Amino acid sequence: MTAPDSPVPADAAAPTGRIVLLTTSHRVAPGLLSWPAWQALRGAHRVLSGDPDHPQLPYLRDAGVEVELGAAPGARELVDYCVAEGGRTAVVITSAEGESELTDGLARLAGSGREAMPDLELLPGSYDLPGARLLDLVQVMDRVRAECPWSGTRTNEELVKYGIEEAYELVEAIEEGDREALLEELGDVLLQVVFHARIAQDDPEHPFSIDDVAGGIVDKLIHRHPHVFGDEAAETPEDVRRHWLRTKAAEKRRDSVTEGVPLGQPSLALTAKLASRARMAGLDVALPDGAGIGYELLALAVRAEADGVDPEAALRAAARAYRDAIRAAEGSAAEGSAAR
Repeated sequence: MTAPDSPVPADAAAPTGRIVLLTTSHRVAPGLLSWPAWQALRGAHRVLSGDPDHPQLPYLRDAGVEVELGAAPGARELVDYCVAEGGRTAVVITSAEGESELTDGLARLAGSGREAMPDLELLPGSYDLPGARLLDLVQVMDRVRAECPWSGTRTNEELVKYGIEEAYELVEAIEEGDREALLEELGDVLLQVVFHARIAQDDPEHPFSIDDVAGGIVDKLIHRHPHVFGDEAAETPEDVRRHWLRTKAAEKRRDSVTEGVPLGQPSLALTAKLASRARMAGLDVALPDGAGIGYELLALAVRAEADGVDPEAALRAAARAYRDAIRAAEGSAAEGSAAR
């Protein structure tokens, strides 16, 4: 004969309900919530929001979800509501700042050990996708352009020198191997792109936006990588470069491989770029005759490019070594003066 089960106290067996703190990302379009989020919202006894301007509210109303607006209830009130009548579910749609007062109160009640607590759940209703913080940058730049007396009056032409400076600072961070500086300088270069695009948006005759910039480069990357997005094959980096140059030439309808090479770039980099274009086109071009340091540097730069060396980077590395030697000489001179 089986012994009867031991009686279970009614309060221990009774369900205690559920409190769901629903978080959403402002970087994801309102209404695009996860299926678990919609299930929680549609099945809740109460849905609350302390933010009357929360971007999700119109979409929840369209879906038939009734939301109580106003100050979020205190932890005590919410716990009592959920525990009562066999357990009820309350969903709190959190604001952008969070609900620290409520969560702190729930933590105190749960930590006391004397409370019948409902299940507590933090439910992400939407997640940031990779690159989502770029939306923040665009929004911040838009406000800076509108409200800052300096930024609001800049032109693309006035920002040219800053773009050059930031590009060189990025190069320096890479060559120095400084990861923290690399992170910062990449941000500064990105700012230049977003700033220029925001200025262009105000142009009365030919406006374009950061979305046009991003859309253009996406199309270009796809079109120039047929070995990734199409049916062509590329087994080596040289194959990829040939694809790129051939597609670029067809796009631009250029008559010369030298077209599109900016003459305003540093002279060593300019020479290396011209030599690279000639080599990739299979042209055997003799160096021009001439005397003087300019032609000697030209020959050195062409030789460096043929050997796979960036002459601009090589000279910068040598210049840094020269700088260190100058500093060492200065230190020795200072020590000599002190000894005297």
